[in-house]
Amino acid sequence: MLTNAPRGTKDILPSQVENWLWLENKIRKLCALYGYEEIRTPTFEHTELFQRGIGEGTDVVDKEMYTFKDRGDRSITLRPENTASAVRAYLQNKLYANAGLVKLFYIGSMFRYDRPQAGRLREFHQFGVEALGEKNPAVDAEIILLAWEFLKGLELDDLTLKINTVGCPECRPIFRRKLTEYFTEEADELCGDCRRRLEKNPLRILDCKVDGGKDFMDDAPKIETCLCDDCREHFAALKKFLTETGVPFDVNPRLVRGLDYYTKTAFEIQYAPLGAQSAVAGGGRYDGLIKEIGGEDTPAVGFAAGLERILLALELQKILPSSDKKIAAFVVSGGSAAEVYAFKLLTDLRRKNISAAMDFGKKSMKAQMKAAAKSGAKFALIVGEDEVANSTVTIKNLETAAQEVISFAEVPDKII
Repeated sequence: MLTNAPRGTKDILPSQVENWLWLENKIRKLCALYGYEEIRTPTFEHTELFQRGIGEGTDVVDKEMYTFKDRGDRSITLRPENTASAVRAYLQNKLYANAGLVKLFYIGSMFRYDRPQAGRLREFHQFGVEALGEKNPAVDAEIILLAWEFLKGLELDDLTLKINTVGCPECRPIFRRKLTEYFTEEADELCGDCRRRLEKNPLRILDCKVDGGKDFMDDAPKIETCLCDDCREHFAALKKFLTETGVPFDVNPRLVRGLDYYTKTAFEIQYAPLGAQSAVAGGGRYDGLIKEIGGEDTPAVGFAAGLERILLALELQKILPSSDKKIAAFVVSGGSAAEVYAFKLLTDLRRKNISAAMDFGKKSMKAQMKAAAKSGAKFALIVGEDEVANSTVTIKNLETAAQEVISFAEVPDKII
């Protein structure tokens, strides 16, 4: 159907855009407070960037990417997430040249071929931040705090912060081996996806929505028994930083996130009223990603938040801002000469930053007055032959019905 948008996409209508702009404005103010600068990356990238960055065997790469060949026979993918793109931009544009910590944020569309559901479409929007170039766990804490303060600043209730560590290339292989051994014995009980993960990515079994409630999951190995000293100390320091800031958190040993590039810190902020799709923000440390894409060995940490889910949460709590789109004045005219005079008045008001409208349908003055009342304007500015001849305007207060004749030049001051 040509009149229907593709499944999993949605028009953001004029009545809804105001909420998006309000939310984006809050994001930009908060990021400025924390010293993060906005970056805008291409909507599509070379497919290999996501294959190497996100990891083969992940659901995103194996099942969800929008990938196609362009006219040059190059494999191109609509970005399913923005961290890999931000890292590519960091390397290509040598943002590391001045050394130190590079702090970026983005707002944009992402694309995943998934089953459409409330708060998650095939084209969805994310706000995310990336801090590149520092291994100090205080940066992990800052990233988590930024995400927490953003959501709490929206006055959302029922938020919970879950944190975990997923180890590093030194200690994670030990954990992977233990998981593989354990889940191999339970293979007959695993869902089809988890049987495939058993060989490629056994950590992803831990947060499987199908197998998550089964009894054997409770006895699965815990990563804390496998951590190297560096990962153990990093996680302990992170918890201290968060405790000092008063941010409440729970350690969830089964939180692993869905992308391969995470190391050490992983976290998720959940909004319980959304049900099964309760995660509204999540992220962690990805110290190996920059090297994997082709740069130097560089530590980094970040998060992303789904804007559709956040707006849905705000709607559920009925805390979206009230809309006030009323215009200041509606210009009503009678006759062709008056129409030109009215258009000049309309233009002058707008040039003085006064919102104004008129009806272009050449309707009767009575019909135009009805349109003025329906528009919500406070004033109707009425011009006819007499007004044109005398360079005046009849101004009517639509709230009190009081009206008077004033000069053309007086109109802006009367409306303000």
